[in-house]
Amino acid sequence: MNSKKDFFELIKKNNQARLGRIKTSHGTIDTPAFMPVGTQGTVKSIFVEDILKTNTQIILGNTYHLYLRPGLDILKDIGGLQKFMNWEKPILTDSGGFQIMSLSKFRKIDKEKGAIFSSHIDGRKIILTPEKSIQIQKIINSDILMVLDECPKLTNDKNIIANAIDVSTNWAKRSKKEFNNADKKALFGIVQGGLFKDLRIESLEKLLEINFDGYALGGLAVGEKQEEMFKVLDDITKKMPEKKPRYLMGVGTPSDILGAVKSGIDMFDCVIPTRSGRTGLAFTWEGKLNLKNSKFKNDKTPLDMNTELRNLNKYSKSYLNHLVNANEILASMIISLHNINFYQEFMNKIRESIKNETFDTFYKENINKYK
Repeated sequence: MNSKKDFFELIKKNNQARLGRIKTSHGTIDTPAFMPVGTQGTVKSIFVEDILKTNTQIILGNTYHLYLRPGLDILKDIGGLQKFMNWEKPILTDSGGFQIMSLSKFRKIDKEKGAIFSSHIDGRKIILTPEKSIQIQKIINSDILMVLDECPKLTNDKNIIANAIDVSTNWAKRSKKEFNNADKKALFGIVQGGLFKDLRIESLEKLLEINFDGYALGGLAVGEKQEEMFKVLDDITKKMPEKKPRYLMGVGTPSDILGAVKSGIDMFDCVIPTRSGRTGLAFTWEGKLNLKNSKFKNDKTPLDMNTELRNLNKYSKSYLNHLVNANEILASMIISLHNINFYQEFMNKIRESIKNETFDTFYKENINKYK
């Protein structure tokens, strides 16, 4: 089956950095794009109305978690996750593959059956097959679906990685068959291979034979050094299709994103903006600020004078320092929203710099600010 020809438009390149556009039935996504993580149908501690104010164009949901709660009956009855959470824009869903790694003590892998979980909520047995994962994602009403894959933990054992590729390729074929070229939806394959160049290429080549609408890179940002990740990206992106989107899963810090864009990546997701917001860490145009720090106790200046979401400038660093140290929920709400807004402003500046052919300058100005 042929992929949708008008799904992705590559508009411009500045060296390897790419400016593009993804078209879905729920809206258009400008790339490079950052997707806030809404694992359970919510970007933690932020109202949907406020997410919209940050110019977020797509969020990520999670197949495994939404399958457990609220469950398929509720999602089917209401007509999908968009209606359930009042988000009328595009959604990408992770297939459950990441939980195969993150919840490894609750599951076992069977190449034919899939991932067999004991629910981390109530212990009941759950079998997540490649087919079941796609069925769930269709009920969620995802615009971009991911194949079920085995995402191994960071390891130097080549046999473990090679076996994961074998399992993942089998599941990718079955996911594609179950997807059945669903109308107004796209399906991405996931390239595994750890830090091994030859295994990454092998995995990609097998996925290219199956033919997907886009290609993701999994199994990175799992503990390796940043330069190791960038080396993998430099090697593999050269062999990825030019006219299809490239998604680096679970990444990352602003400097991770900059380096990946430099290698030709188009899409990102990560919990860092909201997780950091819940611990008092803010990302600003001046760098990272730990608002727990006593040096902010009497600082009356706004969190970031340069932010375009002006309502955030109502709150002083002194007030936020107080909220964080008093463990008040409002601290998480304000700083998480600020961080998501910063990430979207950051992505917009990246897109502008590619368009204006000044990406290398922007890269040099910002790559060391957020390490």
